[in-house]
Amino acid sequence: MKKRFALIFLLVMSCFAVQAQEMTTQDFNEWRIVTVVESIVPMGLGRSRMVENMTDVNTEDFRTSRVDGKKSSQRTVSRKELKVDKFDEAKLLNFFSATGINFQNIASNDAMIAARIMELESEGYSLVYVTSAVESFGGKDDDSGIFISRMYFKKVVALK
Repeated sequence: MKKRFALIFLLVMSCFAVQAQEMTTQDFNEWRIVTVVESIVPMGLGRSRMVENMTDVNTEDFRTSRVDGKKSSQRTVSRKELKVDKFDEAKLLNFFSATGINFQNIASNDAMIAARIMELESEGYSLVYVTSAVESFGGKDDDSGIFISRMYFKKVVALK
C-alpha cells in the first residue's frame, strides 16, 4: 500500500512543471543598497537618515594593486574623488528624545523604512540581506552613538 501511494504521489507531482528563474548570459543583476543611520545620541541631538547612492561608480578608477605586499600606490587615489554628489536622503527621527528612548520615533522610522522597501519591491527589486551594527552610548562621557543598517536589494535585468 505504501509503495502504491508513493508511486501515485510521484506521478501526480511529475505533472506539475516547476520552473525556477534562470539567468541567461544576457541577464545581469542590478543592485541597490539602502543605508539607514539612526542616532542614539542623548537629548535627540543626533541626525538620523536613510541614504541611497544615485551615482554610477567605476571602481577601477580607485583601485591599486600590490605585487610584493608592501609597496602601494594608494596615495595616488584622492579621497575627495571618491565622494559622490548624487544621493537620495530621507530624514528619520532619532531614537532618543529629551526624556529617553522615544518609541514613537522608532515606530515612525519603521514605517518610513517599510515604505521604501515596498517602493523598491514594486520596482522589481528583492531584499536579499540586511547587515546592521551599533556604536552605542557608553556612559555620561560618551556623547555619540549610531545604529546602522544596510539593506541590499537586487533585481534581474534582461538585456535586449
